Amino acid sequence: MKINDLERISRFRCKTSNEARLLMAHDAHRPMDYPGNLIVVAAPSGAGKSSLVKALQELDAHIHPSISHTTRAPRGQEKHGREYFFASESEFDAMVQAQAFVEWAHVHGKRYGTSKKAIEERIAQGSDVILEIDFQGALQIRQAFANAVLVFILPPGWDELRSRLERRGEDSAEVIEMRLKNAAIEMAHVSKFDFVIINELFERALFDLKAVVHAQRLKYAAQRRARADTFESLHIS
Repeated sequence: MKINDLERISRFRCKTSNEARLLMAHDAHRPMDYPGNLIVVAAPSGAGKSSLVKALQELDAHIHPSISHTTRAPRGQEKHGREYFFASESEFDAMVQAQAFVEWAHVHGKRYGTSKKAIEERIAQGSDVILEIDFQGALQIRQAFANAVLVFILPPGWDELRSRLERRGEDSAEVIEMRLKNAAIEMAHVSKFDFVIINELFERALFDLKAVVHAQRLKYAAQRRARADTFESLHIS
């Protein structure tokens, strides 16, 4: 069955539906017993997700990006290994076959994938990792990492979202319409996220994102993972 990209974001998984359900059911019961935190940020195109995440990383030296793989071409000043790992279709196929991705998807006609090994290595070292991803990928990440914190960035309104997409000057009118239609689908799932930030004023939205990260670090479970020696010395189980 063909799906029109102008209608919705299409996602295809590397495993059969039955295999995927079994793996998800297994992963959902596996705790993320790592000292680091995993922050997952999703938003419709044009909501300001990338700008907010970049600004947060500049302010917080303890948070590190999770760099996804993609088959799309670099944009503007993007560099391989910084914003994304840019892969050919054959390279991406090889990683799919090797089951290297915790999730992968077709988004706006290109493929994106998140390396599970890369995330696990960083949070096992005690680093806090932030991941930019589409909403369906965010929900898949929650299945594999039960303690992941999901944050959704909303625009202040439809007119502003359209204006931002047009001001970027990167897309044709047809692509902008596709992104707006996809945005309606994405925002319908906002209730599945832990935190919602409305990016009306950038500085306020950045403050809110910093607050989410700080609050996560102070939760009992996060502190128990990160400061296990302190809890043990105080005889707190």
